[in-house]
Amino acid sequence: MAVKFVQRGDAVDYTPEADVASGDVVVQGDLIGVAKLDIKANALGALAVSGVFDFPKDTGSSSAITAGAKLYWDAVNEVATTDADSGTNKLIGKAVADAGDDDETVRVRMSQ
Repeated sequence: MAVKFVQRGDAVDYTPEADVASGDVVVQGDLIGVAKLDIKANALGALAVSGVFDFPKDTGSSSAITAGAKLYWDAVNEVATTDADSGTNKLIGKAVADAGDDDETVRVRMSQ
């Protein structure tokens, strides 16, 4: 059977069981997506799986992130982190700008 092109792949279809708000991070196995628009429960929507986004991060001492660092999604604390936590946190991409200890977000180029 031949491979068939379906879509560009910068977004994927997603039908949630509960409402999803714009900006929510959705974890499906090792796939991380960001809802660009609100998606109602049981309605077809889309998740961005590539692009550059500002993700929340921890603040405080030793929470700085340097450009180029691999980043993972900590679904429990809902923040981007440099800690893979033995595979519990899923890869979201790389930081494209430095984020200091006091910064609440880090700019990430999603690539999984």
